Amino acid sequence: MEKLNKARETINQLDKEIAVLFEKRMAAVREIAEYKKERGLPIFDSARESEIIRSTQSNIDDEEIREFYVPFIKSTMDISKRFQHRIVEGANIAYSGVEGAFAHIAAGRIFPDGKRISYPDFKAAYEAVEKGECDCVVIPIENSRAGEVGQTIDLIFSGSLFINGIYSLDIRHNLIGVKGAREKDIVKVVSHRQALDQCASYIRNRGYKAEACENTARAARFIADLNDPSVAAIASRETADLYGLDIIRENINEASNNTTRFAVLSRTLCKEKRDHSVIVFTVPDKAGALAHAINVIGHHGYSMRSIKSRATKNLIWTYYFYVEITGDLQSKRGMYMLDELSECCDNLKMVGTFKDNCKI
Repeated sequence: MEKLNKARETINQLDKEIAVLFEKRMAAVREIAEYKKERGLPIFDSARESEIIRSTQSNIDDEEIREFYVPFIKSTMDISKRFQHRIVEGANIAYSGVEGAFAHIAAGRIFPDGKRISYPDFKAAYEAVEKGECDCVVIPIENSRAGEVGQTIDLIFSGSLFINGIYSLDIRHNLIGVKGAREKDIVKVVSHRQALDQCASYIRNRGYKAEACENTARAARFIADLNDPSVAAIASRETADLYGLDIIRENINEASNNTTRFAVLSRTLCKEKRDHSVIVFTVPDKAGALAHAINVIGHHGYSMRSIKSRATKNLIWTYYFYVEITGDLQSKRGMYMLDELSECCDNLKMVGTFKDNCKI
């Protein structure tokens, strides 16, 4: 009995110490949540969690109880995430379009606890963050079939926000209609022009008439309001569910590898180490200027994942360059490269960092 009481006293004392450490840990979690909210970063980071679980197991010497430590630390991290979610729930996420648009879907997957706020166009959504109306904006930057989204690239060049993440969303187009609508009875399909182009073979083979709409979500809403079984829309499954429509035919894309990359931008640049960086710059109008800038990047051991040229809006026949670079430019080596690059560029701006292969 004395041994039992002594063990219980030890546990009581340790529980008090754990409570003190738990409070300190949650204070640090709060700081992390506020940091993520300010920079438009998602709560869940699977790579970080896996690394913590792997590394902390070595802290347990007793092999018999080590296996019980893994669920303990997982439970602790789940509690931390719930606490972070509570803090981030108030985050306002700007996007362009209406409910059901792919930007709306992407924003919901990246920030499941954020409040998604619709704006009529990319510029309005971007400026909502600049003005402080929203905490971050989720905006398409590139499609694997249609290429870059020029308006987004222009906003990144001319605006004040920073990229803190780029996420890939697989685009699956479906033929959707009102309840009871059948494929053989469809006469006309309505959708965004790009969606119509990406499903052109299916539309042509079925003999449907195609009509362009502002975006896929508005097309779905139009179909729901029209309530005509002979008119269908092309949109996502989420959009069909949102407007109470049926999926008539799934995955009618011509290509199965249709992906859109969405950038998350906020007012503050993320300072943690990332495996990719983004810069924009202009060079003097003289022979070899661009080649010189590219050579500087390569000289410091960095490779360009992509480079895009865009016409500037203020001067005719002048261009700026958007470059995604493999590597962390916030390192000492990156700072040296940026310093040297600034000497051969008229304008140079580090606009963001992101982790590679983030799918949502």
